Amino acid sequence: MANGDEIRRAAATIRDAASLLIGAGAGMGVDSGLPDFRGKEGFWRAYPPFRRLGLGFQQLADPAWFVQDPELAWGFYGHRLRLYRDTAPHAGFDVLRRWVESRPLGGFVFTSNVDGQFQKAGFDPGSIVEIHGSIHYLQCSVPCCADIWTAEELGIDIEVDPDTIRARRPLPECPHCGAVARPNILMFGDGQWIADRTGTQLNALSEWVGRVGQHAMALVECGAGTAVPTVRNTVESLLQRYPRSSLIRINRDQADAPAGAVSLPSGALEALTAIDAHLG
Repeated sequence: MANGDEIRRAAATIRDAASLLIGAGAGMGVDSGLPDFRGKEGFWRAYPPFRRLGLGFQQLADPAWFVQDPELAWGFYGHRLRLYRDTAPHAGFDVLRRWVESRPLGGFVFTSNVDGQFQKAGFDPGSIVEIHGSIHYLQCSVPCCADIWTAEELGIDIEVDPDTIRARRPLPECPHCGAVARPNILMFGDGQWIADRTGTQLNALSEWVGRVGQHAMALVECGAGTAVPTVRNTVESLLQRYPRSSLIRINRDQADAPAGAVSLPSGALEALTAIDAHLG
């Protein structure tokens, strides 16, 4: 855990901020018990059957599987859908939500996570950017149209064989053309992803930052590493563009940060709880 001086600096940053931008990567979910997919070993610990097939996360997160082997594709994503539905967000989400609600100009979330945990924790859905999409939304795998549906609307509840992590039919279908449906998630090498929903979220973020960016803005980044640097790069670009912004970087293994930023080599829950205690 970081020293007390860094915690006190972080608390002062939150206290003085008129708004809060939360950047969240995969490390944000670890304290909720969600698996850490970093590296093949981490992925295979969560999904041993894929070790036998020699398939890592990047190989499986490929839209081609929905055509070549949809049972394999939906085994992987169906299992994750159930996992995320069953997982309760850890207490750090509540801390962040309270901070947002107490800021005069509110807050926004920018996350690369597809798990929907911020919505489940009570954050305003209109103030969240899911830059890689969401597992709780589906689209056609072709795609035959630009429509996006919620998994709930289609009554999706995938049955997955626990020994093989393969889905059992019936599989989700596009209600328009009958092709296999897929999660509205940006996958690797993905030319079929429908980005309309995320584009609307990005427009909302741009409008919000345009209103609040000239005031003191705290950028609180949690568990966003360099392997998939989307969140880290976005947060640092805001830090450069807005002189009155300040960065708090929370990352157990990659807490290095630009000069003047608060660097906390810690898990999200531990760091957020410690900062919150200093806020009284």
